[in-house]
Amino acid sequence: MNLQQFRFVREAVRRGLNLTEAARALHTSQPGVSKAILELEEELGVDIFVRHGKRLRRLTPPGEHVLRSIERILIELENLRRIGQEFSAQDSGTLVIATTHTQARYVLPAAVAALRQRFPAVRVVLHQGNPEQVAQMLLDGSAEIGLATESLDDYDELITLPCYDWQHVVVVPEGHALAAVERPTLEQLAAEPLVSYHPSFTGRRRIDQAFAQRRLAPTFVLEAIDADVIKTYVRLGLGVGIVAEMAMRPAAGGGADAQADAGLVGHPAGHLFGRNVSRVAFRRGAYLRHYVHAFAELLSDRLTRPLIERALAGGGSDYEL
Repeated sequence: MNLQQFRFVREAVRRGLNLTEAARALHTSQPGVSKAILELEEELGVDIFVRHGKRLRRLTPPGEHVLRSIERILIELENLRRIGQEFSAQDSGTLVIATTHTQARYVLPAAVAALRQRFPAVRVVLHQGNPEQVAQMLLDGSAEIGLATESLDDYDELITLPCYDWQHVVVVPEGHALAAVERPTLEQLAAEPLVSYHPSFTGRRRIDQAFAQRRLAPTFVLEAIDADVIKTYVRLGLGVGIVAEMAMRPAAGGGADAQADAGLVGHPAGHLFGRNVSRVAFRRGAYLRHYVHAFAELLSDRLTRPLIERALAGGGSDYEL
């Protein structure tokens, strides 16, 4: 047996048992993938997949155990590479971060800038997506650290730690009837056209739950993943905005962010929608290079290396804010 066979099995599962897609992802041929999997099954003496003709249908019970072992082996292989890179290249390398637009736009810039100042030879790559995509990038090893508010703690294969908490803000143009209402009610908001996040982003589930609990049926006239887009349409009078508070924090010394919020009034809405927790995540069992730990500490003082290492080792579970 060999690592290539292991990669073929893992990729076949990731691609929904479509060997053509698996072969394309691994830059090889479909017959080659099929032959390698059959040879592995013959060597192991068990069927990894249930087949219908030449098509794979599902994992067999022993195949599920085989897949778990393969995942562990390939994770450790990647760990070996990272250990070698860390001790041979010292303070250089690539840090791949998977995150949502809100985190990339409003939370990460200061931490990324500080990391680059401390480790100028480290290249930073930002991959943006929805929370499920962030989790998948961590699971498939294409990112080392993830940051999002939703979904990350839904995966047993990920270790997640709370990074910071935040609340939503109600945003209206100056002169709007709600501009002078410091603590708007759900009933007042439900009576207005609303502009906010897509349901899978930035705490939107808490917003929907709050209205549902009061049996209110608000009208969302526009949904977006970008707070800047939401604020643009609020300024145009399309409706009342609900955005994350970090999207309304003025930039130090003014600048483009402060100008973008000119003419808008924001009111904290934690009393309506509660507090949200953004979490960092790592793949369980992963080896983290020292600048990954440094970046986590730049995100939050509480994300110390000992805490992260204890979490990755399975020590304790009480990490809440």
